[in-house]
Amino acid sequence: MKATVSDIARTCGLSTATVDRVLNNRPGASAANRQRVMEAAKQLGYLPVADQVTLPSRPAHLEFFLPIGSNAFMMDLAAYIEDYAARLPLVASCRIHNLAGISPSALQAAVENLSLKANGVGVIAVDHPRTRNILREVVEAGIRLVTMISDVPAAPRSAYVGIDNRVAGRTAALLMGRFLGGRSGHLAMVVGSRSYRGHEEREMGFRSVLSEEFPNLTVTSAVEINDEPEVSYTATMKALHNEPELLGIYCVGAGRSGVAKALREAKPQRKPVFICHDLTRETRGYLVDDLLDVVIDQNARLIAEQSVIRLLGSIASSAPYLTRKFIEPRLILKENVPVQ
Repeated sequence: MKATVSDIARTCGLSTATVDRVLNNRPGASAANRQRVMEAAKQLGYLPVADQVTLPSRPAHLEFFLPIGSNAFMMDLAAYIEDYAARLPLVASCRIHNLAGISPSALQAAVENLSLKANGVGVIAVDHPRTRNILREVVEAGIRLVTMISDVPAAPRSAYVGIDNRVAGRTAALLMGRFLGGRSGHLAMVVGSRSYRGHEEREMGFRSVLSEEFPNLTVTSAVEINDEPEVSYTATMKALHNEPELLGIYCVGAGRSGVAKALREAKPQRKPVFICHDLTRETRGYLVDDLLDVVIDQNARLIAEQSVIRLLGSIASSAPYLTRKFIEPRLILKENVPVQ
């Protein structure tokens, strides 16, 4: 039988009104009373458990470092994090830092603004020696760390929240080969940034399946665009000009809008199969307009929610690492685009 507010009030010796204020994160309760309520709630099994992750007994201060820029997926992710955190009584505060780029120096500059109250940090970062050192210093300061979207496995993070990017790349290659139905020819690849471990893993997975199952398909153009749509536009226009019979385009990271713009303008006689990642407002439109064939979506809302839950779980846990569990990607075509 689940504990009630009255049970918690009796256990901690406070009124049900005070307990209700604490559990719903409303003002009017002292810090000492908040701690008493949360400890009693934890003892009675009242606090929520997510994926077998026990949550902390007192509200935590969370901060997230995201390279948002003009990336629609990152904007959605940030909004979902803020929305979900605002609805959880166990989140005392949630702050989003918009990184000025993906370089380690951009992360270092942002981390210098980390609040002294911070209990947990979520980060999307490149896998670089300087990045690993920055993250190590954060953890050594007593702050729990979760990596998101693209892992930094050598950093002392408590968890990675995201899809298995190598599997995602292999899935893209399998879809490309099946869509092309045995035809032989050339493909183009638009890579966001190989500095991201996730993008590198997607490319490796894609090339592996082509080699294993579709040797009739060859990647003749692979351009790293650093997630700049104008660079992806120029690269795609060049690929379409050099390969009038180009069979397919795989966009590994951002830069989707540049590819779509090039396809609209070039109007090839036979549109290449176009596969990309992340369901956003713009990729929904590309699917409906038949510019885009399939989206391999990593589900921004689920990653946001799991990042918050995993941070709270790592704060509550004495273990340095939580159980590893990947987010399952979704395959979105124009016939199954989910309602926003």
